[in-house]
Amino acid sequence: MPQRILLIDDDPLVLDGLMTAFRAMSQYEVFGARDGIEGLEQVETFGPDCIIVDVRMPHLDGLQFLLALRGDPRMTHIPVVILSAMQQDDDILKGNLTGADRYLIKPQRPAHLFAIIDEVMALTEADRLARMRALAEGE
Repeated sequence: MPQRILLIDDDPLVLDGLMTAFRAMSQYEVFGARDGIEGLEQVETFGPDCIIVDVRMPHLDGLQFLLALRGDPRMTHIPVVILSAMQQDDDILKGNLTGADRYLIKPQRPAHLFAIIDEVMALTEADRLARMRALAEGE
């Protein structure tokens, strides 16, 4: 069974482009959502193995989505990559402290994104805890 990837972005061009690239160039089964609320519904419905999420979105933004996801004990294991145009140090720190496994700046080449997905899906819960501890301690 192929691994399931959920892409969440409110920009239809970005979402459609990523979904097309994933379908053409990867072994993943891919689903899309246009905002955090739809993303949470897709998580419940499809049980993704990894999530790629934008930050700026209507209704429920990427950080709020991530807080909801990380606050549900059934979903804390799902790797999450933020893919955003927001590139200030504060934006990246907020994303990482909210529980993202990686924070990437748009645009990204699909091949690089696939490599990052493989990387975050290999993380263990201990890896995540150690990373959060290091972030909290300012390392």
